[in-house]
Amino acid sequence: MSVSEQYIEFIRDLLAGFEPLRIKRMFGGAGVYSGDLFFAILVEDTLYLKVDDGNRDEYEVQGIRPFAYEKKDGRTATMSYYPVPAELLDDPDALAPWVRRATDAAQRSAAKQATKRRRH
Repeated sequence: MSVSEQYIEFIRDLLAGFEPLRIKRMFGGAGVYSGDLFFAILVEDTLYLKVDDGNRDEYEVQGIRPFAYEKKDGRTATMSYYPVPAELLDDPDALAPWVRRATDAAQRSAAKQATKRRRH
């Protein structure tokens, strides 16, 4: 699970409208943040956006499946990040609404986590 420096720069340019944008290397891939909001991952030179019940249908209707990886014990784990339809990578204006829905999903996830922490 790696991501090339060239792809990171491509994504940085593509998502420039979502400043303050940070891309942080992690586990061979990279995490993408708008401010402190973690809304995307980069793995194997693929952009995966955060998905929840609010935006999952638009991926699944196209047959797009979530990011999955094999764990050390051989089981497969999936994450709530889905690859962006390839044609969107050529058009920042078409990609922007998908990214906004991903940041919305990340915001909802952060709010849920904050609520859980307050309860404990």
